[in-house]
Amino acid sequence: MSQTTASKSDRSGRSLDEAYQAWSDAATAVLAKSRRSTVEELPASAEELLSTATLDGLTIRPLYTRKDETAESGLPGGFPFVRGADPDRDVALGWRVTERFGDDATPVADVNGSILDALSHGASGLWLSVGAGIAPDDLAAVLEGVYLDLIPVTLDAGADGLTAARALLDARVRATDAPEAAAPTVATITSLGLSPLTATFSGRPTVDIDAATALATDVPAGVRAFRVDGTDFATAGADNGLELALLAAAAVTHLRDLTAAGLSAADAVRQITFAVSADDDQFATIAKFRALRKIWARVTEVVGAPEVGAAVTHGITDLSMQSQRDPWVNMLRTTIAAFGAGVGGADQVTVLGYDAAIPPDRRTSSAAFSRRIARNTQLLLLEESNIGRVLDPAGGSWFVESLTDELASAAWTVFGEIETVGGYRAALDSGWITDRVGAALARRDESVAHRRTSVTGVNEFPNLDEKPLGADVADTVDVPLGAPRLARVGRGYEELRDRSDAVLADTGRRPAVLLLPLGSVAEHNGRTTFVANLLAAGGISAVNPGPLTADGIAAAVADAGSPIAVICGTKQRYAEDGIAALAAARSAGLTAVLLAGPDKEWPDADDRPDGSLRVGIDAVATLRDLLDQLTHETAGATS
Repeated sequence: MSQTTASKSDRSGRSLDEAYQAWSDAATAVLAKSRRSTVEELPASAEELLSTATLDGLTIRPLYTRKDETAESGLPGGFPFVRGADPDRDVALGWRVTERFGDDATPVADVNGSILDALSHGASGLWLSVGAGIAPDDLAAVLEGVYLDLIPVTLDAGADGLTAARALLDARVRATDAPEAAAPTVATITSLGLSPLTATFSGRPTVDIDAATALATDVPAGVRAFRVDGTDFATAGADNGLELALLAAAAVTHLRDLTAAGLSAADAVRQITFAVSADDDQFATIAKFRALRKIWARVTEVVGAPEVGAAVTHGITDLSMQSQRDPWVNMLRTTIAAFGAGVGGADQVTVLGYDAAIPPDRRTSSAAFSRRIARNTQLLLLEESNIGRVLDPAGGSWFVESLTDELASAAWTVFGEIETVGGYRAALDSGWITDRVGAALARRDESVAHRRTSVTGVNEFPNLDEKPLGADVADTVDVPLGAPRLARVGRGYEELRDRSDAVLADTGRRPAVLLLPLGSVAEHNGRTTFVANLLAAGGISAVNPGPLTADGIAAAVADAGSPIAVICGTKQRYAEDGIAALAAARSAGLTAVLLAGPDKEWPDADDRPDGSLRVGIDAVATLRDLLDQLTHETAGATS
């Protein structure tokens, strides 16, 4: 069969339209059966019913076929650079495993020793925090023995950025070259890390932008002054499309400043690198890095410098996705994020420690252990899984290519809106950016609160017996990289867990709710499990006495000592025994009796439960209300 014929039909000889219709008919029939309905009664097509919407407004369809095929997007290292910025990437090395140092007051000699040890154990890039533990004048000593012609260095120096930049430039001049020289590539670019535009939004200390622009006009080849940092927006709640749009808008502002200062468009482009957040949505992360390169290539084409339009990217695992509860799960989150960034073509990747969202004084692991696990996460992907040996391994995937194009298009639309309001500075000064990021955060918080977005160990499958970190931990941003706008995904639930921990410390027991299971275990087990899991997400324990009848409820209430109970059973069981069970619960003195499942399952009666725990509720608001009632009752009982 010729390629042309194959592109229009499947292996059975049907046209793609016929094959897709056959799938749709089969999927529709299955959906109708699962809903105990008919095909004619379904509210929409199978594709619509099985599609999901992302928080940035894209639609993920259930099936992608050759009908979704897009035009070839070139080769890695060639315009429009969708498939990668570096045509010379060493496939034996892959992306640069970039490790961060300097976030604590470790002596300079020890920092240098840790750096050399990391470089001898798989690290291939450095990200240095200057200020907390490393002073600008210490940079030469910290980098002693590092071949700066081979190892890319990125600075994060805050208000000391200009001083640190000059110190690093001086260290580069004085550094010893590697015994075997290598031609500079995208992989060896050093970034001075100046982020005045994005840091102004997030509230991180930064430098004067005019002084930074002046410095950028006089740096040597292989060094870039500006780092447009998408993590400033992502950790505040921006969705992927908004992060990309703001990255483009800030970078274009730098281009305008640099060309106004006398640089050519090409030289101005050469002064910019990008930091991009990578989270545990694997395919969205892959598409985000590819979409950014497409967007930046278009910008450089417009300014007349397409040949230098390869966006140099540093992927950083998103701090806001990390949980303080069950933090070991963060190892899995960061593995997925690193995979997404690497497959998406990031030039450097930093995996933050699994405990990065926990204040340093409350961490239970040594910094060396956390750093080693983070480094080995990448090395496993590179050395054992061989991910880096293939350039753009997702290229050609109908889903990934479509998602890349749709994300780039959505981000470009938002970028156009920013330009319409006057560009990045005007959008920031007017509050436009704050409003848009705030709206994105609200959408994300709503999704997490309703548990449409799952956070394992936090709003799903929480470990209620987990040892507390201390009161009010969830509220803090007092962690390295924790900008004032940091809004972690699971913070709403973790604040409730903190309240529960405080009650446990004061009284010796957690707030508890009594379950009233009706019928056999087989009948009520699904709902008692659901309710127990939901309550645990808010730090509330579930007391399950086993199957009950109305006659046994009074004794169960007396034993549990909780003012609130949840009746758990099936719709049929509610019809048979629910009314009597509710009456017994009222008579036993409970202040609130809730229903497990939809309200509509309760039989018609004058007395009804006081609310219901079911799929789709605002779990954060519901659990907060329950905690308010339970802690009030606890306070009343102990006063």
